[in-house]
Amino acid sequence: MDRETRNLEYKEEIAKSFLKTVSAYANYGTGKIIFGITDDKNVVGLKDLEEKCLDIENTINGNISPIPDYRITLNDDNTIELIVNEGLYKPYLYRNRAYKRNDSSSVEVDRVEFNRLVLEGMNQTFEEQISSKQDLTFDVLEKTLIKELKIEKLTVDILKTLDLVNTKGQYNNAAALLADTNQFSGIDIVKFGKTISEIRDRRTIEKTSILTQFNEAINMYRQYYQYEKIDGTLREKVELIPEKAFREALANSIVHRLWDIEANTKISMYDDHIEISSPGTLLPSISVDEYLNGQVSIFRNPIIGNLFFRLNYIEKFGTGIRRINEAYVNDIVKPKFQVYENSISVTLPVFNLHSNISEEELKVIECLSRSSSFSRSQIDDILGFTKDKTVRILNSLVERNIIDKVGKGRETRYKLHSE
Repeated sequence: MDRETRNLEYKEEIAKSFLKTVSAYANYGTGKIIFGITDDKNVVGLKDLEEKCLDIENTINGNISPIPDYRITLNDDNTIELIVNEGLYKPYLYRNRAYKRNDSSSVEVDRVEFNRLVLEGMNQTFEEQISSKQDLTFDVLEKTLIKELKIEKLTVDILKTLDLVNTKGQYNNAAALLADTNQFSGIDIVKFGKTISEIRDRRTIEKTSILTQFNEAINMYRQYYQYEKIDGTLREKVELIPEKAFREALANSIVHRLWDIEANTKISMYDDHIEISSPGTLLPSISVDEYLNGQVSIFRNPIIGNLFFRLNYIEKFGTGIRRINEAYVNDIVKPKFQVYENSISVTLPVFNLHSNISEEELKVIECLSRSSSFSRSQIDDILGFTKDKTVRILNSLVERNIIDKVGKGRETRYKLHSE
């Protein structure tokens, strides 16, 4: 039997406490409650099932407002299954409070999350709300549009086209985020040394246009992860981390983050990687698998997202993760994406310095990444290579310090190189 999760709960008896979970499912995602099962997953069943079903129905209808969409089913083992669907008319309240799932428990949402539910129920987003500040200036936005979209000057009609001002001439929160100065959080960038206790550089970019935040973060990236290599009369730009990947991850952190909380996006720069962590998790309609497979085509902030698309900062149709991965397609190291309850993190590793790796060598490296070590004969069997071919590839990789050779004779094994 499955353990309790965000979308599954067991109840031994019918008590009003289950209404918190009904509120949570209706607000944040379809889920199931099974009555007649103990917390330790023992099936004890219920008596008078028809009467119990009526009790559940009356309890929900009399205590949850508005009444959610749900379905009650009787099971052969004398348990009752209640499925509550995520609703359109949020928030769904129990005793004037809205709830969410926190792992396998149901907890009351805070004021900020409650306001988000209200907006969602009105089919609106935070960025669409009228800004509390109306004395806004847009010098940065105007210069950007002149450069990238070749406009002559920023007019009210263009602001309307970009959905930054309503028919009454009022700016929304998206406009405020793009204004030269505003009241919003921003980006905190730290360049670490050999350890996290050694801070070489730190810049906090906040209460300013998100375009300024984007450009200043790009400049700091270029300072530490790009350099020029001179070969005779030729100058070559070298990227330790691909700019294409950093720009995409940075732009997506701005477009998809929550802007109604006072928390900065954190960019941690290390010698061997960059980590970008932005406030807010995935939208309820997007699963972790969909996100990791690059199937996110819904913007949390569609007004900002559409502007970034026009500026060619991002791809509109949710190809961000795929574009980041493409930047590392010929490299040993790969980006890492992690989804937490309150944040999303993207880790971009420094390019492996051994760029002249053949396809067959890459197969050996990928093979060794599956385990702590392999013998030569094991690699033969896995890859179907001849002994001579495997020996030649292994020796080449050992000479270049890409893999390590440990042991002697029949005990010889190979593993990925470690410092």
